[in-house]
Amino acid sequence: MSQSTEELQHAMVEQLMAVIGAPDDEAVAEAADSVVRALDERLRAGAAG
Repeated sequence: MSQSTEELQHAMVEQLMAVIGAPDDEAVAEAADSVVRALDERLRAGAAG
């Protein structure tokens, strides 16, 4: 199921807070990266459409 842009924005905030809480945890960083990339892709698609 695809997440809405708002859901991705909230997920990004949650993941970035997790990075702040665990700055040396590679898994946390990878999860945050995944959310940021998904949101970036969504916003780029919206701008192009």
